[in-house]
Order: sequence, then structure tokens, then C-alpha cells
Amino acid sequence: MSTLVTHIGELVTCDGTGEGGAGARTDQALVVVDGRIVWVGPASAAPAADEVVDVGGRCVLPGFVDSHAHLVFAGDRSEEFAARMAGQAYDGGGIGVSVAATRDADEEWLRAALSARVAEMRAQGTTTVEVKSGYGLTVADEVRALRLAAEVTDEVTFLGAHVVPPEMREDRAGYVDLVTGEMLEACAPHARWVDVFCEPASPHAFTGEESRAVLGAGREAGLELRVHGNQLDHGPGVQLACELGAASVDHCTYLSDADVEALAGAAERTTATLLPGVEFSTRSPYPDARALLDAGVSVALATDCNPGTCYSSSMPFVIALAVREMGMTPSEAVVAATRGGARALRREDIGRIEVGARADFAVLDAPNHLHLSYRAGVPIARTLDV
Repeated sequence: MSTLVTHIGELVTCDGTGEGGAGARTDQALVVVDGRIVWVGPASAAPAADEVVDVGGRCVLPGFVDSHAHLVFAGDRSEEFAARMAGQAYDGGGIGVSVAATRDADEEWLRAALSARVAEMRAQGTTTVEVKSGYGLTVADEVRALRLAAEVTDEVTFLGAHVVPPEMREDRAGYVDLVTGEMLEACAPHARWVDVFCEPASPHAFTGEESRAVLGAGREAGLELRVHGNQLDHGPGVQLACELGAASVDHCTYLSDADVEALAGAAERTTATLLPGVEFSTRSPYPDARALLDAGVSVALATDCNPGTCYSSSMPFVIALAVREMGMTPSEAVVAATRGGARALRREDIGRIEVGARADFAVLDAPNHLHLSYRAGVPIARTLDV
């Protein structure tokens, strides 16, 4: 069965051409067969197809690729958000609140909550999402989180090294041994990735050497690497990620010149994933995306949807923040939210509109992609199923 998508106001291909690499063009059409794009070109030259989808002059772009999200959780941390708005600093300690609530939650409740959050993302144009564990921090609870995550995505990340849980605060070495031993052995079959919150500035997170141990063990278990790094202060996360060839180092709020240089040198294998919703929700300084792009760094945008530091599932909101607060052009932000996210997941089949790619599309109730930041907060984006 072939499907022709036509009457596209603007097609944003993210093929690396044009302003910001967005490959935006008008008067285009595309054909999909069995979930793959088989033809892209001028609408006047479109081949016949079994079905026709007329988008009525709307903008079509790749579905957003949200490469950093924590969606398996229970509990509410709205009071923590209110405290931060009143000036309280964030140091990672609130994660323990979510850990306690998630451990206590019924599995069916967690499954239903996870499905609802993914549906909320799809309603805003996200077609691929990475989902982490990290709110269980026992062997059984981490396995449960990963099993649930695998029901909604192939991009599943083991984050047993999120924070040191309260019951092991006096035995950090013992907890690292657990994460790199019994917990990893049980969790690795359910995950593609291993991640670590490498943040010596937080007493709850992990040092550079602890993070190296976690990532090394994860790699030996066959998992690919991701890193939370440089969120709260300057630290070793970015350098460690680049050294070990991690696919992504996420946050990148506090960067030295040496960090930027390392990211630029590693751009073919390591993406800097920026999470501006976190800065919005914690009153922290925003990363300097303009400096990273100008240096040749591979940049992605993601939500970091989680109950504590950014309870937003909206990639359009993230795009608007990136344009308003981080020096990105609207085109650069769209590319970072699509093809950039795909790079952060080492995927070539998503995040772009080209022959051979998956038919994962978002459509805007607007004539062009500028409206994603021009009409911030307005629900104009949704997935386009063909």
C-alpha cells in the first residue's frame, strides 16, 4: 500500500542543506510504502499512489526525536518546583522522593502512567523517545522499570547510577559495586544503553572515577554509553564521555573551553544533548548552544521529561527555549530536535525526511517551522500517521 502526502506548505527534510541544515522547501510531496519513504520531490511530479493524504498547506517535518527522558516514575514534586522558584538551589536530592514513590507504586499503575506520558509526547509531534530507569535503584525495581520502558520504545537506558539511594549513603563503594555487578547483570538484557549521573558537585550523584567504573562495566556487558554531565558545575562528565566515545553527553550547562574543544573533536561520535527545560525549571543558566554550534559540536535537544527538574513532555517548548535563550536559529533548533536527537541515539533511519528513512512525521497547524518558536506554548504540532 502506497500513500502520497501532498499539499505540503513547507517540507522540512533536515537533510543538511539550506539554512541551519533544515533543508526546508515548498511545493513538495512524498510517498510512503510499508512505513518507509520511497519518494520525495516536487508536488507536480508526484507519482500515483494507492492513498492520498492532503495536509492542507501545513508544514511537515520529521517527527521529534526525544533522546533523553525519565518516564517510569510515580509521585509528585510540584512543591520542590515551587521552592526552586522561590530561590532554593537544585542539587539532585529530590530524586530520592521519586525513588521512594516509584518503589511503592503498583506495576500496572506505572505501566498506565508511562503509556499516558508517551501518548502526551506523540500528541505534540514526538515519534521516538528514549526512556531511562533510575527511580528504582534496587535490582528488582530497576529491572521492572526497564521492562516497562521496553514496552514503549527500543531506546531503553539503564540508569542504576542515577543517585546513591538513601539506604546506601554510607556505603557508596558498595552501591557502585551493586550497579556494576548484580544490578547490571540483571538489567543489561532489557536495555540498549547505560547512563550515569556524573556530577561531583552533587553529594547524591557520582564522581568521575565512579562514573568511569559504571560506564566501563556497562560496555563490557554489551551496552552503549550515555552520560549526564556538567549540569550543576564544571566537572569531568564531558571529558569522560568524549574519551570513552559515548553517544551523548547530556546537560552541558557548565563548559570550559577545553570541554568545547573536546566535544568539537568528538563530533562524529559524541553529541552534546541540551535540555533547556531543566534550566527553565531550576532557574539555572542556559547552555551556550551558539558557541557549541559555531565550534562544530554535534548538538541535540531533548526534554529530560522527569518529575523533578523538567516535568514537560513538549519538544516544541524545548525548541522555543533553544531559540529564545540559547542562541539557536529556528532552523538549527528543529534540526537539533530531530536529526540531532537521532545522532544522539546513533540512528540513521529517523530524524530526517529522505528516501529510505522511516515515515515518522510531525505536522504543524502552521505554514512553516518558524511557528514552533513564533507561537510558543500553542499546541500546533502533532504526529502525522500515514
